[in-house]
Order: sequence, then structure tokens, then C-alpha cells
Amino acid sequence: MATYGQYCPIARATEILAERWTLLIVRELLAGVRHFNELERGLPGISRTLLTQRLRRLEQVGVVDRRTDADGRTTEYRLTGAGEDLRRVVDVIGNWGVLWAFGDPRPEELDPGLLLWRMRRRIDAEKLPPRRAVVEFDFRGARTGSYWLILDRGEASVCLHHPGFDVDLLVSADIAAFYRIWLGSLPFAQAMRQGLVCIDGNPALARSFPNWLALSPFADAVRSAQDRPADAATDASP
Repeated sequence: MATYGQYCPIARATEILAERWTLLIVRELLAGVRHFNELERGLPGISRTLLTQRLRRLEQVGVVDRRTDADGRTTEYRLTGAGEDLRRVVDVIGNWGVLWAFGDPRPEELDPGLLLWRMRRRIDAEKLPPRRAVVEFDFRGARTGSYWLILDRGEASVCLHHPGFDVDLLVSADIAAFYRIWLGSLPFAQAMRQGLVCIDGNPALARSFPNWLALSPFADAVRSAQDRPADAATDASP
């Protein structure tokens, strides 16, 4: 393990947290992800070997606790008290990023599957219809393709192939616009008025669909930052 050789709390902390991917792994664990494959799904671009190394390091320093069931088949990763205490750190970094490092999305950042994967964790289950709802997303723009959300009161899942159920709603959307909706910089109603998002299907479900999405945890901060002077932001993106 590389060290800074400095007896300093910041140096000690960054020795643990400043390695590439580490804070994003913590972000996923704070969002309730528990299993290796789910962590990998939420971190496209990381190799399984590197993810294993980072989790092992976090376990060694007492940030993550790895638990295996009695038959040895299922392993869960959970944050310890030290790991949960990083929520404050991640929130501060995220809010700093909103203010000083957040611009328009880069084309390579517009991953429809990843967007839906994050959205599924923020579905407001109490506002869903009483029966299963299947939503098909047809994205256009820098990244295109069809994806499906299957929504039940107790679970939300993402499908990369047609799930075999009847589709209740078809959402056609510009992928960049939908990312902006998710991050709070574009109101859903405005996107629909501008033709950036269209919803077809059951009229009652179509009207309630925007209310199913709780949006990103940083959406409120993004909305507030929009009132800041334009020269206070940079062109960088997260």
C-alpha cells in the first residue's frame, strides 16, 4: 500500500479513500447495494479484479464488513460504523461537485442502462399502482436502445431484453434530457412540453408516472445551484 509518509489525518484518510473507484464503491454501499454483482453493475468500467481488491482493502481498514452465509454461497458487503460515517463525506463531496464541477453531461457519460439502474433504487413504492407495471424506455441521442423497468410494490428491476410481459407505458426520451430530469436540472413537465420526453399507454399510469421517480439524492442541490451566476460553474462533469 502506498502511503504519503505524513502524520496527518487528511493524509491517512486519503490513503484509504482517494484511490480510483473507492469512493464510488462507498457511494453504492451507502445506497444499499450489498452484493458483488450489483456493485459491479453500478460501476461500469471497473474490472472484477480491481473491485475485489478495493473491497478487500476497505475490509482491512474497517470500513466494510464482509459476511458469508452458512452454506458459503452468498456474500454480502456492509458498511461498518466507520463506513456509515462516510455518508457525511460523500454528501459534502457531492454538493461541492454540484456547485463547482457539474456541467452538461459528456456523451460518454450517457449510459441508459446505468441511469435506469440508479432510478430503480429511487422509486417511490407508495405511489406505484397496486399491480405490476412494466415501463419500456426507448432512448435516442448519444446512446440509443430499448430498456425495461418492471415495477412492483416490493421490488423494481431493470431488463436489458424484453421481459415477456405486456408493456403498460412506453417512454420515448432523449437520453441527455432524461439524465437532466434525473439530476433535477430539467423539470419533467418542461421536458414533455419540449418534446424531449413522450409517454404513451394507459392514461392514468402516464399521468402518475413522473411521481413514481424520487430522482437523484442531489436533485435539490442541482436545482438550487441553477440560480447561481453562470461564471461560478465550470464545464466539468462528474
